[in-house]
Amino acid sequence: MKKLIVAISACALCLSTSMVAQAEYTGPKLKFRVAHTTPPGNHITLTFEKFKELVEEKSGGKIKVQVFPNAILGSDRVVMESAQRGSMEMSVSSTPNMASFSPVYQVFDLPYITSPKYQESFYKAMDSGPLGEYFVGVAHKIGLEPIMYAEYGYRNFCTIKEVKNVKDLAGLKIRTTDSQVEVEVAKALKMNPTPIAWGETYTALQQGTVDGEGNTFPHLYGAKHHEVLKYAMDSEHNYGMQAMMANKAWWDNLAPETQALIREAAAEALVYQRTVLYPKNEKEAYQGFVDAGIKVMHLTDAQKEEFKVLTKPVWDQFKDQIPQELVQLVIDTQK
Repeated sequence: MKKLIVAISACALCLSTSMVAQAEYTGPKLKFRVAHTTPPGNHITLTFEKFKELVEEKSGGKIKVQVFPNAILGSDRVVMESAQRGSMEMSVSSTPNMASFSPVYQVFDLPYITSPKYQESFYKAMDSGPLGEYFVGVAHKIGLEPIMYAEYGYRNFCTIKEVKNVKDLAGLKIRTTDSQVEVEVAKALKMNPTPIAWGETYTALQQGTVDGEGNTFPHLYGAKHHEVLKYAMDSEHNYGMQAMMANKAWWDNLAPETQALIREAAAEALVYQRTVLYPKNEKEAYQGFVDAGIKVMHLTDAQKEEFKVLTKPVWDQFKDQIPQELVQLVIDTQK
């Protein structure tokens, strides 16, 4: 009930703020595009649709947003490169795939560096605290401007071969992103990592090129991977976000009132995602897995501890690539 009240209050705030901003916007007309890879119906996709709706409402229709979902313009890396060079105004990439642009984004891939238990503290640090400020500097160095870190969620190992514990993962060919941390985590668990673009993963599973993948239940269910997967475990081994970035030069040339409106819409869409869309989609996706016949293994605390022990050495492998001050900023959110 408490969560429901918070969600309703947040939505009411979004609506009232939107109405006020819509009446007050006196900035110039504008059209811009946003490209992302998330499938239809996913909470992330719905978040960007909400963002579009809020921007257009708040501007009284003076600002138009065109959203390209479901990887129709390419993979995370491809669309983010488009934003980086200015051929796309805004693009979205998962934080693991942002490793292609700066290795420091891999800090979130360090196994078990964050926990769902301290999620609210993490949000605060990322939205308006020192952790978010750190990544503003990172983004600027690669020609990008952070607009929103949409919720992605915690990844779980899902396979086409039976897995009951960490030992069963050994020898499996596992799909990873471009993040070298993910690759090393797979090696630490004695799996064979195979980096594959997201849009090619379904076929890779279907053809047996890989035996499994690590991803969130909503992302897998929305992309219909439940049609080929057979087993899953709630390993929650790392956390990811969907970073919506603007081309920095394009952003810097926007009128201040336009920038303010876009940021306001992004913040409200993010609240709506976290309180309404994500919890609902997570529940629906899990039930979808069960209904599809996927056997979901719920790990005990002792079993998760075994995962943590086996993967903790990965942290030391990246101490030269990921600044220790950044690692500490993330650790500081876990309390």
